Amino acid sequence: MTIESTTQVISGAPHGAGVRADLETRTGMYRAQVRARYFEKEANDLFLQNLVKGTTHLATGQEAVAAGVAGALRPDDYVFATYRGHNHALLRGVPMDALFGELMGRENGLMAGKGGSMHLTSVERNFMGSYAIVGAHLTIANGAAWSALYRGTDQVAVAFFGDGATNIGAFHEALNLAAIWKLPVVFVCENNLYMEYTAISAVTAVEHPAASRASAYGLSPLLIDGNDADVVYACATEAVALAREGGGPSLIEALTYRHGGHSRADPGKYRPDSEIQEWMSRDPLPLYRARLESDGVAAETLDKIEQEAHDEVATARETAKASPPADTATVERQVFSDGGSSWRR
Repeated sequence: MTIESTTQVISGAPHGAGVRADLETRTGMYRAQVRARYFEKEANDLFLQNLVKGTTHLATGQEAVAAGVAGALRPDDYVFATYRGHNHALLRGVPMDALFGELMGRENGLMAGKGGSMHLTSVERNFMGSYAIVGAHLTIANGAAWSALYRGTDQVAVAFFGDGATNIGAFHEALNLAAIWKLPVVFVCENNLYMEYTAISAVTAVEHPAASRASAYGLSPLLIDGNDADVVYACATEAVALAREGGGPSLIEALTYRHGGHSRADPGKYRPDSEIQEWMSRDPLPLYRARLESDGVAAETLDKIEQEAHDEVATARETAKASPPADTATVERQVFSDGGSSWRR
């Protein structure tokens, strides 16, 4: 897929074309992207130091999707993420030290060190989990949206998922039910062009794995530039407003690119060098910074944002490193006592 295609909308007017965030909001989205990028870089460094237990799935390069959607949400809206969900947890307000602690299996971790990188959850912030089973959370997001509808609130559920999930049955089941019941849910496909080692284009019958299938469920086929936080924010703002006002679900396909492999176990050598170089030239952070400067934000202001994020990461890292490993009593809580089937009887 060429980079030029990221500016297309398959049909109709560009979604969100009339939405323009003010400069304060946009500066905040830059801060969000920088914090996410610096967090992921440190998470990678900690993994290489053997301090992160298990593997990690980093979203370096995909920050604009997380920041743009987060900027369109209220604190009481629901967010569901995949195992590549550090950015989404962070931008829902989870403290960095709790995230680092969880990755390192420490007592101060978000889940007291039990969940690790792929199972982040913060119910008090309505971050309803990151899910290791591909596509599993899409139907759960429908449940949260139905709950809001039933209770008469105007909360919205947002479910992020990767391109690989579009070939999972739960994707189609969730879209169908959401459309039939007009649920207040926004599905956001973070299409980084690859599943685990495999190009999505090699195993999918349509050109755009999410957007090309939207019309089958009566939804508008929305394809946007996922490396541009302004575009993401505009589209998400309209989709969230539609859901909040009773207009039902939306399906957004945001084209983006992960800078590394699928996980820390994957060097990503299957991707063509020319493709990597082309997408690296569209790194969302420097592009967004340059736009803000051209729109009048002082370089010193942006430098300060970057320094503050650097300092926040350093402090959070040291706090997590100083926390003891999760103790046995904590690890063994909330599990079946014998690991067998006796709990069914």
